[in-house]
Amino acid sequence: MHLGLDLGTSSIKGLLIDDNQKIIAEATAPMAVSRPQDGWSEQDPAEWIKGAESVFDALAQKTDLSKLVSIGLSGHMHGATLIDKNDKVLRPCTLWNDTRSHVEAAEMDIDAEFRSVSGNIVFPGFTAPKVAWVRNNEPEIFNQIAKVLLPKDYLRLWLTGGHVAEMSDAAGTSWLDTGKRDWSNSLLQKTGLTRDQMPSLVEGNEVSGTLRSVLCQKYGITQSVVVAGGGGDNAASGIGVGVAKAGDAFVSLGTSGVLFAASDGYAPDAASAVHTFCHALPKTWHQMGVILSATDSLNWYAKLVGQDATQLTKALGELEAPSKTLFMPYLGGERTPHNDAAVRGAFIGLEHATDTAAGTRAVLEGVVHAFRDSFDALTSTGTKIDRIMAVGGGSKSDYWLSAIATSLQMPIDVPVAGDFGGALGAARLGMMAAGASTDIVTRPQVAKTITPNLQLSNAFADAHQRYREAYKSIRNLT
Repeated sequence: MHLGLDLGTSSIKGLLIDDNQKIIAEATAPMAVSRPQDGWSEQDPAEWIKGAESVFDALAQKTDLSKLVSIGLSGHMHGATLIDKNDKVLRPCTLWNDTRSHVEAAEMDIDAEFRSVSGNIVFPGFTAPKVAWVRNNEPEIFNQIAKVLLPKDYLRLWLTGGHVAEMSDAAGTSWLDTGKRDWSNSLLQKTGLTRDQMPSLVEGNEVSGTLRSVLCQKYGITQSVVVAGGGGDNAASGIGVGVAKAGDAFVSLGTSGVLFAASDGYAPDAASAVHTFCHALPKTWHQMGVILSATDSLNWYAKLVGQDATQLTKALGELEAPSKTLFMPYLGGERTPHNDAAVRGAFIGLEHATDTAAGTRAVLEGVVHAFRDSFDALTSTGTKIDRIMAVGGGSKSDYWLSAIATSLQMPIDVPVAGDFGGALGAARLGMMAAGASTDIVTRPQVAKTITPNLQLSNAFADAHQRYREAYKSIRNLT
């Protein structure tokens, strides 16, 4: 059996598969996020371990874990998990959507070497500016840092006892030479750190260590269990849906939104605010546009109007042309293409006819326009996108997918029912670390294809142009 562990912002999931990639069992444990101040977002790493223990215990109740031979890891990226020489956590982990370090990020981004070496803008959500914030505001903690680990790699420390990261996650720190797939001594030095304070690096499908004997004994495992490098959440999801070569892409409608395209070469364009990262397989990269609030926007609106998010979308019927009402989904700033941590969301063009359904459509359309921004940014770099697969909780809404397909003027494939996200990708990477070939990275069977509504394409294009102009108007007002 092969276990994929996917550490999400709101839960940790474990997915057990066999050699034929058939799902044997799965389990989840909830996670909570702390927001002690505006723009702050933190988690206690101890909760990740408790969650992982709960997942292991639940899986052990469902099946015999003695046949486990590999584990792969996936997790939310960019989190700064700071530990001392005794592997003690020094402070809560600042998460991917924490924007407190926007000043440090801007200062680092002025230095052209960060973009030229890492291939990316230094975003406030990335790891390096978070640690720079600690250096400026909590020097007594900064001085104790022995290792900086990404969230899933703190789980790896618990599993294996080793300090190891892999390329896809490391590329989101602003310390990796993304083309060379190695830490940059120069970028580390600029932030007061050294290579010794970084974990060692492996590829996502390589062995990073083996499961500690105390855990093997607890679950009746007698053989060695390899732990693969794994991948950042989106890279692992790419492996899960078979997006691993040029032309393949997926759109993820989760808490955040992602448009992810695989690439056979390294071709960064940092100025576009497109993320250019290593993929979870050797000699491959990927580009992605990131929206900070996707289903987060819908859930916020559902809470505002006191209704269920799923029911709001189910009640919409067939796709309609966008109305005068625009929603700007910048509830916590935005990444692609604006790199703007300060901008906030807005409704524009409200009128007497704007009822709950119209507001729901506007919220969904706002996220659609944000995806169109990312699509334009990716394709402007020369990234090839032939077809898109839909994943994430929001992909259950045909209305939302139809709007995205119409805006991008591209069909969207919806996989058959099943889990094809980060947990499956992590499990596949574990299989490869245990000896399987990369041929196992296949696309799932397609249940249906959502095609663009050509009669509404111009209406969505016009609405997107108004959306772009609206951003220019609100960015200094919010």
